[in-house]
Amino acid sequence: MEGRVAERLRGALGPLGFEVHAFKVGWYNAVLQPGFHLPYPDDTLAFVVLSTPSMFDKALKPFVNKERLKIIRDPVDQCVSHHLSRVKEKFPDQKVDVIFDYEILPSRKPKFLAQTAAHVAGAAYYYQRKDVKLDPWEKKKIYGVCIHPKYGGWFAIRGLLLFPDIQVPFLEQSAPVDCVSTEEKRIELLELFNFHWQDGRYRDIIEVKERYSEEQKAYFATPPAERFRLLGLTQEAPRGTFH
Repeated sequence: MEGRVAERLRGALGPLGFEVHAFKVGWYNAVLQPGFHLPYPDDTLAFVVLSTPSMFDKALKPFVNKERLKIIRDPVDQCVSHHLSRVKEKFPDQKVDVIFDYEILPSRKPKFLAQTAAHVAGAAYYYQRKDVKLDPWEKKKIYGVCIHPKYGGWFAIRGLLLFPDIQVPFLEQSAPVDCVSTEEKRIELLELFNFHWQDGRYRDIIEVKERYSEEQKAYFATPPAERFRLLGLTQEAPRGTFH
């Protein structure tokens, strides 16, 4: 069952520059505190959705050109929301729940922990402080970061697709590729991500197959409220509605 669902998802989202990776809800819940658990049985089929560098040209720009009058919040969020919501049409007989990376609970906690989901689904390795044996940071707060075996840090985790009526007790878990395997490189990665993230060097911690275009880099480096100008959206959008 998982194979058929995955094939349909990849057929719908692959040409738009997205990747999908299957996991069981139980794998995710097993590594997190109860407050972060997804409220589904352990064997429930889920997919984490990533955007790759080509999403900008394949999905975002066409979406903006077509929907420019209707864009009232961040164009990337709205584009992702549009395409993931349309996936439901491919499964008329199934319930499909979608959770987006930007959604938060009333408690202000995120609805799901994106990097943990990517790791348990085998999509990207979540490097954390605990992956370094000789920790040089003492009392500093050190955040972890996911690295994709093909795109390094040039990708984003955009959401989850959950199929509450599909149970996959026999789904086998694939470990993510440990592509930053030396202690030195892991320390360098976490240093770059925590203390120099703006310059984006952490994204190239490994040899990557594809990275964001200069146009895309400029777009993501621009504060969200000003991104509209880059996409030619200034006129139509009311002020004060962007984040």
